[in-house]
Amino acid sequence: MTAQGLDYLLARLGLVEDRIRALVARRRADDPSMDDPFRGLYVNDELVDRLLSGQAHTAVVDETALAALERSADEYIAEGNVIRLRRLAAVAGLTALDTELLVIALLPDLDSRFERLYGYLNDDVTRRRPSVGLALELAGASSMSSVARGRLTASGPLVDRGLLIVEDPERPFLTRAIRVPDRVAAHLLGDDLPDHRLVPMLEELTAYKTDASADLGRSLAAGVRLVHLREHEAGTGQSIAAAALAAAGRGVVAVDLRLMARDSDPLGLAVIAGREALLQHAGLVVGPVEALAESSLESLHRLSRWEVPVLFIGTTTWDPRWSPETPLTVDAPVLGAHDRIELWREHLQESELDPEILASHLALGPGQVRNVFKTAAASALLAGTAITADDLRRGVRAQNAAGLERLARRIEPEVGWDDLVLAPAVRRALQGLAARARHRDTVLTDWRMRRGGGRGRGVTALFAGDSGTGKTMSAEVIATELGLDLYTVNLATVVDKYVGETEKNLERIFSEAGGVNAVLFFDEADAIFGKRSDVRDAHDRYANIESAYLLQRLESFDGLAILATNLRANIDDAFTRRLDAIIDFPAPTPDLRLRLWQQCLAPPLPLGDDLDLPFCAEAFELAGGNIRSASVSAAYLAAESGQPVRMADVIAAVGQEYRKLGRLVLEREFGQYYALLDGPTLG
Repeated sequence: MTAQGLDYLLARLGLVEDRIRALVARRRADDPSMDDPFRGLYVNDELVDRLLSGQAHTAVVDETALAALERSADEYIAEGNVIRLRRLAAVAGLTALDTELLVIALLPDLDSRFERLYGYLNDDVTRRRPSVGLALELAGASSMSSVARGRLTASGPLVDRGLLIVEDPERPFLTRAIRVPDRVAAHLLGDDLPDHRLVPMLEELTAYKTDASADLGRSLAAGVRLVHLREHEAGTGQSIAAAALAAAGRGVVAVDLRLMARDSDPLGLAVIAGREALLQHAGLVVGPVEALAESSLESLHRLSRWEVPVLFIGTTTWDPRWSPETPLTVDAPVLGAHDRIELWREHLQESELDPEILASHLALGPGQVRNVFKTAAASALLAGTAITADDLRRGVRAQNAAGLERLARRIEPEVGWDDLVLAPAVRRALQGLAARARHRDTVLTDWRMRRGGGRGRGVTALFAGDSGTGKTMSAEVIATELGLDLYTVNLATVVDKYVGETEKNLERIFSEAGGVNAVLFFDEADAIFGKRSDVRDAHDRYANIESAYLLQRLESFDGLAILATNLRANIDDAFTRRLDAIIDFPAPTPDLRLRLWQQCLAPPLPLGDDLDLPFCAEAFELAGGNIRSASVSAAYLAAESGQPVRMADVIAAVGQEYRKLGRLVLEREFGQYYALLDGPTLG
């Protein structure tokens, strides 16, 4: 706070002190009980004289001097400077009487002498705040004036805007105490720290300048007060709101309405949030609006009534019940691939990392990108190196909300293309799927190749093949290629015997996945994406309703979803039409089985000299998953014997795998190694 601003405040306080002196003198002259030994309880006349004659902390000025100070303040403000009391009065719509009442209530917080003086004037030493009646008297207003009294009611600007608190509601109106909240007093003295109750829900926003933010900034500067920014990607609306407020010459107070909704007093927090925007000459950016609308519609109404610009962030259409006034609705633009690359390039600066490979497919808003680089910088600092692509991928994963983990199992991918043993045609199809996911923003957003119908920007694929043919591992490889996590949906948490519950569970999964950069993997997908049947009873009708819902929800999904099934024929044809790719996983040929055996039985696993892997590949028609399972069993047998993995261990493990599959162990298949089946086995 400038010295000029403080001098102005002290001068206003000095005028009130003069009025207190005059009122004390008048009380003494008119008081018939001056000799009462209990006058003012423990505050006697001698003490009052001493308090009034002591060194004052405020300048003593008369009305003429104050008028001169006001002219000086006008000149100071005209030069582009700020006097906080004057600015607060202007933005809060305070009259001269309001400002006078605010200063009167502020005195005890700035000079402790006035606590005891107010106690004397209240004729009660325990009441050290000015009463309504005393404040009106000191301000030169009649306590019989309905206009003057109305300035201190709940509908008056002082109380309504949280600048003044009227206490003791059980008392008669004129004897109720008034006080200034600590945050307001601190602000007038130059403190910019926000209210402690608001701090946990304040958000730091990254301004993102676009044509939309420039247009919105002009609207705000022209007087538009209430805005609904509907965003299609988390964080984009907030960043555009911050840029628009900056363009309009305003600061930003951004509040997370999810945390406000969980508080026991959301209405009180709505007042604190709006007051903070008033004090900081800022606009309110609050969202998601749907979170507060569900729990406290009254709080939402209160937020919409502030005189500062209020920008609500949400994902749904504005509901007229949310506010008495209809806001200006603006759709936040969806970032295209070029936008994302440029956003990342700003942070990468001189780095040699390629933003096109790292970021073009990631649905991250400007604020999330900032957090990605903060996390990556911390990771690089721990390793003592410059920021790497792996650091950035860890930063991306750190932005994923934890809500999806309650509904699906999170897997951090650890395998790549080199670990995948598949036919060349299948590998090419998988690489095409990864390319589709990487360039979807370019094709669907920049080139606008998907218009209308409420279709999402997601990519969906079906992996069809027998168990163990590599469907899950392929999904993990694609997640690795894109730098994403893999979430496998547990069908036990989805399918419910009660009508409508399965759809609700799936909606929660899709909603959570919509805000997460991840690959969503539905194993055994035919259980919930199966064919619709003829309606013979109520069960068939509800099963078909469930399938119809899934058809619509899958089409509007914005993420990357992979469905896996052992029986492609079980998937409804209507689903396959909506899929971007269908990839069949055939059983491996002998040459692929040999590569699988060689990959599974490789160092650091100790290997014996008698291993005959070509025989295993040719003789045993096993899928990749079964080969891996047999290899693990052979490793356990070797560990138990304390020797390297021998052919006997492999044959015994294959025999166990055959029995698990329900297949006969025939001598013609095991050939010369059939006798080794009598060796040790795992229980």
